[in-house]
Amino acid sequence: MNLTSLRIITADIKRLVQFLENTTNFKAIWYTEDFAEIKIGSSTLAIGSTKTLSFFREAIAQPENNKSVILEFRVENVDHEYERIKNFVSDIVQEPTTMPWGNRSLLFRDPDGNLINFFTPVSTEAITKFNQ
Repeated sequence: MNLTSLRIITADIKRLVQFLENTTNFKAIWYTEDFAEIKIGSSTLAIGSTKTLSFFREAIAQPENNKSVILEFRVENVDHEYERIKNFVSDIVQEPTTMPWGNRSLLFRDPDGNLINFFTPVSTEAITKFNQ
């Protein structure tokens, strides 16, 4: 089994896709006006408008209600990324901080309130973990 993608449902797909393109530095591929994907390495971040929910059961997802999932991106230099995004990200939850498990972490919210973590392994153990 392979985790192929993570999909975010939003009421304002153009706004969220533009934000994600700016923060990740990857361009989205638009398949329809209501569905886009950002391919990053072997992973895909899919973004669907609320209109895509009509293909499933009603009320299976509600945009801007995430209280438990954090999108995490390993970056080469989290401090550099902070300097790059701090002027257009309006909700920085935590400036770059070294965590007890060995990652230097930057936590912020996208326009829908979803948490995003940019992190860089800095301890020997964390570097080893991610270089295997």
